[in-house]
Amino acid sequence: MQCGEAATLGRSWSAPRRNEVSLAIGFLFLGGGTHTFSTQNSAIAALLISLYPRLPTGPNDNRCHLQAFRHLYVIATEPRWIQTVDIDTELPVYCPLEVTVAETDYYDETNYCEVTPCLLPERSVLKSIRVCGPRYWPQVIKLAPEDKPWWRSGDKTNPFNGGVLYIKRKVGSCSYSDDPIGCQSLISRAMHEVCDAPSASCSNQPNSTNGSYFRVDQLVSTFSANPSLIAFAKLCSVSWKSRQPSAPLMLLSSNYRCNSNFQEFCSQVLYECMSKDRPSLLQAYISFYTTIELMWEHLKTGNFPFYNSLFLPNLKVALAYNEALVDSRITNGGIIHSTFLESLMKRVGDIFAELPNLKDNLHRYLSTGTWPDTQNDVVVLSWYLQWYNIPPAHVVASAVEKVRPRVPAGVSMLPLLRLLLPTTHLVGLMEIEKVQIVMEC
Repeated sequence: MQCGEAATLGRSWSAPRRNEVSLAIGFLFLGGGTHTFSTQNSAIAALLISLYPRLPTGPNDNRCHLQAFRHLYVIATEPRWIQTVDIDTELPVYCPLEVTVAETDYYDETNYCEVTPCLLPERSVLKSIRVCGPRYWPQVIKLAPEDKPWWRSGDKTNPFNGGVLYIKRKVGSCSYSDDPIGCQSLISRAMHEVCDAPSASCSNQPNSTNGSYFRVDQLVSTFSANPSLIAFAKLCSVSWKSRQPSAPLMLLSSNYRCNSNFQEFCSQVLYECMSKDRPSLLQAYISFYTTIELMWEHLKTGNFPFYNSLFLPNLKVALAYNEALVDSRITNGGIIHSTFLESLMKRVGDIFAELPNLKDNLHRYLSTGTWPDTQNDVVVLSWYLQWYNIPPAHVVASAVEKVRPRVPAGVSMLPLLRLLLPTTHLVGLMEIEKVQIVMEC
């Protein structure tokens, strides 16, 4: 740009023009969109002073109007912004509101709808606000119109809690950001209607005529074209219809015929895979479920067709990832539902607690370093050591030798063992301490 052009542009972009643009931008983005102008007398007076029509000719021109008065428009603003927050997730969500404006001399009582975040009418005409829509529980806030300024920050009488309205989402519905058109919520309602019958089919009513669960495969094919989901839905539909488990499903549950929990599990897996559009999750859910069930069956019968314990490290990786999500160490979304993983973890712990010879074999291993005689007991003990991260016997013995002189009699050595064996689960540390107590006695 030439010097002459720059000088011309500087003269054209004069101080009055800059002042006008500054005021216009300030009016458009009051409080970042959270404030608006009031119609109170004091607010009108402040606006008149700040909008005095004689604009300055330069930065030092205060002959007709002090330039500091231009900022008085801030006094005329009110924070009438409202944001709805999900009370369970504590995250802001979109939600339709029905706003009722009281009757005045100029118009009748009027209702209109807004989607949060939005600005509310003035306190002098605001009569009520109602949370509407099918996805959130209804809530009505009734107000008495008063000719007063809007509630200020920190006012305990503010019914909107400083611009935040907490709402609760209905079970089976998705938020508007996750499901704008309501497709997933429709899946939820349909799945609840279709899959209510499996739980009833395990009752003592063999002649039940409720055949809604016959349409599970039809429902899945309506919302998804994935062949894996459709095939699994057909498999479940045939088994639930005939009340006899098919060969693949028989591997998952030996007591399938009256196992309503397993049927409900299949329904929930189908719903999650469809609603999240993640058909690959089906294999992960079924794999984890099958592994735990087969583990329990093998331990009950004593029949071990395989001795592969790699599934426990895989499950621990999934649990560690879920724990990192809960602790906010990872910000990306979870893959497998945290409740399902926690239930698997509890199930594994219950299985180990029900085995009669496991604790004796563990104590013998920790005290003498000797493995059990039978191969089945060796497999079970190796599972236990992997699950609770118990190190080899010589490492445990070395840690105990370091801790024992520093722990007085009658005092637990768990805190010091935790320092020396940081990766070992608390259950494993407690078993190590029990072994030492028995040996000292």
